Amino acid sequence: MSELVSGLTSLPLTVIVLAGLVLPAIAQSYETKAKQAFLIDYETGTVLFEKNADARFPPASMAKLMTLAVVFRAIDEGQLRRDAEFTVSENAWRTGGAVSRTATMFAELGSSIAVIDLIRGAIVQSANDSCIIMAEGFSGTEEAFVDLMNREANEIGLVNSRFGNSTGLSGVDHYVSARDLALLAAHIIGEYPSLYGIFSEPDFTWNKIFQKNRNPLIAMNIGADGLKTGFTEESGYGLTGSAVRNGQRLIVVVGGMETDKARAQEARKLLDWGFRAFEPVKLFDSGEVIAEARVFGGSRRGVGVVSEKSVDLLLPLGLLDVVKAEIVYEGPIRAPVKAGQPVGVLRFATAEGMSKTQPVFAAEDVGVGSLPQRSLDALEELLLGWW
Repeated sequence: MSELVSGLTSLPLTVIVLAGLVLPAIAQSYETKAKQAFLIDYETGTVLFEKNADARFPPASMAKLMTLAVVFRAIDEGQLRRDAEFTVSENAWRTGGAVSRTATMFAELGSSIAVIDLIRGAIVQSANDSCIIMAEGFSGTEEAFVDLMNREANEIGLVNSRFGNSTGLSGVDHYVSARDLALLAAHIIGEYPSLYGIFSEPDFTWNKIFQKNRNPLIAMNIGADGLKTGFTEESGYGLTGSAVRNGQRLIVVVGGMETDKARAQEARKLLDWGFRAFEPVKLFDSGEVIAEARVFGGSRRGVGVVSEKSVDLLLPLGLLDVVKAEIVYEGPIRAPVKAGQPVGVLRFATAEGMSKTQPVFAAEDVGVGSLPQRSLDALEELLLGWW
């Protein structure tokens, strides 16, 4: 799956600007009424648009994506069978069932329901009862399941998210960010393709009650195949969605919208713009030397820098600006250096908001230099530090 890399935060940092790399930039700017927004190309990891992408806000029903990620993992690792059945507790029935007057699959108190049907209830109907039933059935209590959710979030790399229940219902301390929701969506898409298809199912009938998929993008015939909507008074209307056109997948997140209609329109507009305004370009092949990084105390003064994957970008149409390309690495790099050793990140950005980072590695071994060479490098490092 694509890696959405946040970049290095450790210091000191050294920057190599890639000489002569002049790339076309965004052909048109984009403005959105969403309080939070994020648009990313799934395959290349290129961020096409962001607005308050790291701001924290209540997840509403988009928290169910984390619940599903935990359940999907359990199924994938053989800890849970799709045909296993969980019993509907009074807590699940009262908190998320028909009497709660929230989104529900109308599970009957005391009945037993197969996991795969509970998954469909959570995805298609955004059912709160189904999430609580799965949480209690798998972990004993919803509280114990929430611990799994937060542990999984940490492993995925969600740095601005905390989950307080399995449903996203108000009344607990929980939050997400638009960037984290996109990362979570990419994780689900990449890791669980056989279960991800449920997100595109147009409807689900349970207990003789027919309900359509609550994701408005699914019925728009725009290539959408997921994921989840959400609404609470605190968060406003939000949506995490994904669509595929001509083999290209984009993931979009919008939050803080005032109406469900505005939410649907804004998510579609962002997707349409993303598919229209950018074109894919391969800049470097896997293993191709991108630049040379300075090595201190080595048998050579530099080492080639490569990426394990090809360096692919979505570049904006037009020539209004140039893309800034640089390698940022923790410096100085000291010998010995081993081939494949991580040395930093390759970073692209434009003033208009497109960005991408990708890890880079040493292309070859560099041994320890002679004593005179090490002494000279140490003096150079000291002088550069003073300068």
